[in-house]
Amino acid sequence: MITITAVIRAKAGHEVVMRDALVAVAAHVAANEPETIGFFISQSEEDPCVFTTYERFADKAAMDRHNGSAVVATFFGIAKPILDGEVILVTSKEVSATVR
Repeated sequence: MITITAVIRAKAGHEVVMRDALVAVAAHVAANEPETIGFFISQSEEDPCVFTTYERFADKAAMDRHNGSAVVATFFGIAKPILDGEVILVTSKEVSATVR
């Protein structure tokens, strides 16, 4: 399993736009990407401008298809003007997972 963890900071006042853009990606993933095993979005309780995604892919090809998709391009078109700094991305090989 290949994973991506992303930390995304929106400019103050743009939290709802960022959240909605991320939720749109998640909806697309659920409907169209069976090899994207999970797409989780979190918003910090301490700083609502900070979002984290955790994305699980069956393999590198699935990750590449997702990252090259129109929905990801649309997301970045919305997100780039409202980002507060660079998106932090960590791509990893999953070692263990507990899902209930």
